[in-house]
Formats: sequence, C-alpha cells, structure tokens
Amino acid sequence: MKSWWSSEKPPVIERAEKDDLPNLARLHAECFQQNWGTPELTTLFDQKGVFFLVARVSKASLGFVVIRSIAGEAEVLTIAVSPKQQDKGVGRKLMEAAIFQLYSDRTEALFLEVDEANGSALKLYKNLGFKRVGERKAYYAASEGSGTALVMRCDLL
Repeated sequence: MKSWWSSEKPPVIERAEKDDLPNLARLHAECFQQNWGTPELTTLFDQKGVFFLVARVSKASLGFVVIRSIAGEAEVLTIAVSPKQQDKGVGRKLMEAAIFQLYSDRTEALFLEVDEANGSALKLYKNLGFKRVGERKAYYAASEGSGTALVMRCDLL
C-alpha cells in the first residue's frame, strides 16, 4: 500500500519514557566523545523541571533533546541526533517542539551552549532566533587542544 508521504515519513516528536533511556544513551554515545550513559540520563529524567523529547519513526529513535526549566528560564542540557539522520531536519523538529512546549509553559528564555566549530548547529540555532550572549573557552575537549562553547539565548516571550 502506497503511503501518502511523498518521501520518508517525518519523525514524530514525543515525550521520552524511562524505558527509552538505554536507547538514548546509545544514541548519545554515537554523537559525543564525552557521552552520558543510562545512569546519568536516569538521574536527569527523575529531576523536577527536566523533560526529554524524542524524535521517532516507527519505534526507531532518531534523536532527542533534554531541557531543564526553572524560574522562567530553560536550558538545553543536550541534543543528540543520529549521525545517519543529521542535516535532515530532525534537530530542528526537536528544537521547535521544545520551544513550543516552553512557550506554552510561559518560559521567558531558552539558553544553550554549542561548540563554535559546529557550523550546522550554529546555523540552526541562529535560524531559530538564538543570539550569542557569551563564550566559555576550553569548554569542550578537542583532538587538537580544546574547543570554545558559545552561550546562546532565545527570548520566547
């Protein structure tokens, strides 16, 4: 039976469940040298003010974002998209869903840190309305020295 989708099915963005955490830990390890395992993700999952959104097609997890919100501000703790799914709009869909949820919750601003060498992510965040508000030198471990994190802010209200 032919699907009404003209190409690949788009991912569904939904709240992650605790049962998803081992899969999300594997996905995080695919994306980052210094990655978070299931214990770290479980600790975050159980914290007040933290929510996880996951992008799925069928049951396959393509990416996820972890947000912490407190006192009218929120922070992207991590966002990971499967290397096979990068540059296909999965990260954008995750961020848009997170921003919509935070806006609905009347959160004033969303912050994140991004490696200044990550051109794709910087372009995405700028297109979503994030502005650079600071930097943290030697924040990321890099193969040649250390990388600078740019601190970015998006005003939601």
